Amino acid sequence: MKGLLLRLSGLDADAESAVRVIGFFDRLITERAGLDALVRSTSELAGCPVGLHALGQGLQLRADAGGAVTAGPVPAKASVRALEGGVEVWVARQGAPAPLDDMLLERFAIAAAVLLEHSSVPLPELGDPALIELVLSEGVGTAERSRALHLLGIAATTPLRVLAATGEVPGRSVLLGAVRAVLTTEVPETTGRLGVGPSLPAIDAAKSWQAARTALRYTSDSDPVVWWEKLGGLALLAEQVALADIDALPDVRALDRLAAEPGMITMLDALCATASVRKAAAALHRHHSTMTARLARVESVLGFELDSAGGRFRLHLALMLRRLRENAAD
Repeated sequence: MKGLLLRLSGLDADAESAVRVIGFFDRLITERAGLDALVRSTSELAGCPVGLHALGQGLQLRADAGGAVTAGPVPAKASVRALEGGVEVWVARQGAPAPLDDMLLERFAIAAAVLLEHSSVPLPELGDPALIELVLSEGVGTAERSRALHLLGIAATTPLRVLAATGEVPGRSVLLGAVRAVLTTEVPETTGRLGVGPSLPAIDAAKSWQAARTALRYTSDSDPVVWWEKLGGLALLAEQVALADIDALPDVRALDRLAAEPGMITMLDALCATASVRKAAAALHRHHSTMTARLARVESVLGFELDSAGGRFRLHLALMLRRLRENAAD
């Protein structure tokens, strides 16, 4: 199959070319290719966007030439071939049709009908947490994720956030290890720590889930809710820095020593959040002179001053790295 990918625009509408196109789709059927593979391979063959819609089964698949399979509507000017049961396949070529586009649509439709029947794997019943787990899994195809969303009553293109929580949170959820994954359009009140993933089309919920897990690693007692969109470069840092490197960093080791003193890390978090000793003291309901004395001790342990933007940035970075390490199991 891999060696048979052709650009239709480079083929003549002769018998030999037609046989090669027929053979391309016959190979997909013989190998029982998945629906994702069918759509992706057809887009590569055609050299333009193509798609498969089976709304009754929750499928709304499309792929650009050589691109990943995603969810999306039928383009307005696409050439469409209808199958039984409300299933459609389409090709959206800019400009004039290629010589073999009609045959492409016909064979695409035949392959779709056969592979739809073969791929109709029963999914868990409506509301089963296994459906949510399937939606969030990176190891399943777009077709399987679309079907799971359909059974949950969620359209593939609906904007959706995924939350990563350490406590109970309202909404459709499933416990994955020690973390609860929640599908939602709004962020509810919670008593636990919460990482908030970005709002993405529901078909991309797995990406929002991974982002929410990253955000959860940056939570703390003083900062229990963290939004992935607000992390900026810190999100990349979570993926690149090894725990052993964090452990070896002198600034983090100094914070570990300071953490033995009650309220010290909370005080330093407040200082970084407000950039002012007086504002931090007010936020913590303490007199600023008491904080000033404690910060003098902090500076002696850290080995640098905190009365400059550079010093506070260095402190903030060390605090964030320490959170990554402390929440590594989440």
